[in-house]
Amino acid sequence: MQQAEFDDRGSRIRWTEVPGAQPARVYLHGLGSMSAVYHAHIAARPELAGRRSLFMDLPGHGTSDRPPHFGYTLEEHADAVAVALDQADVTGAELIAHSMGGAVALVLAHRRPDLVSRLVLTEANLDPFPPQTAASSGIAAYGEDEFAEKEYARVLDSVGPLWAATMRLADPRALHRSAVGLRRGSDPTMRTILEGLEIDRVYLQGEHSGELPGRQQLEAAGVRVVTVPGAGHNVMFDNPDAFVAAVAGRY
Repeated sequence: MQQAEFDDRGSRIRWTEVPGAQPARVYLHGLGSMSAVYHAHIAARPELAGRRSLFMDLPGHGTSDRPPHFGYTLEEHADAVAVALDQADVTGAELIAHSMGGAVALVLAHRRPDLVSRLVLTEANLDPFPPQTAASSGIAAYGEDEFAEKEYARVLDSVGPLWAATMRLADPRALHRSAVGLRRGSDPTMRTILEGLEIDRVYLQGEHSGELPGRQQLEAAGVRVVTVPGAGHNVMFDNPDAFVAAVAGRY
């Protein structure tokens, strides 16, 4: 495990690293998750083995610190990842990013294009103010104190054992602020950033999640949008073969 200080108070972002060839692959998790749990089984596949891989835990999540003064906006998450990549001497990385991690990856690519050479996004948030059925909207609907002191425990009971196993490692206030930041989105929006980038971009949408809004416009901008059969939001678990193929560049 590696770590880097991402603010002026000594707070540390941490990641697990596997050595290998460049360019590095950096795996970013979603809201209430952690990277190794969602992606280590993917990086270990023979088609992907031998590449330097960093499983990054965003601030407030997993093994990273959860400073109470931190805002946990998309921009702040992206800047913390940038600090980690700078310390790890990573440039031109392939970012493999899920859900909220995809939004963070897009903001990072916009703010620090030197760090990113390719994006593989899995059901990444592209627009602010997602529907109320989205997890981030449900969490953000509460006030921070109300969520941290009462609703956090209820949410853990309702999300199912898989997600709860990693969500219980996230600080409740960090989780709430991250959800609020995700709902607010970025400026420019994540979708605008994605459409404007000139690097290789793949977007994975689970078949069970329905059609991706704005798909034709994304494809017109050069984004390869792949509907993954038999998969929902967690494509890496539901159809790991398709996920590996996307990371390996076979789409």
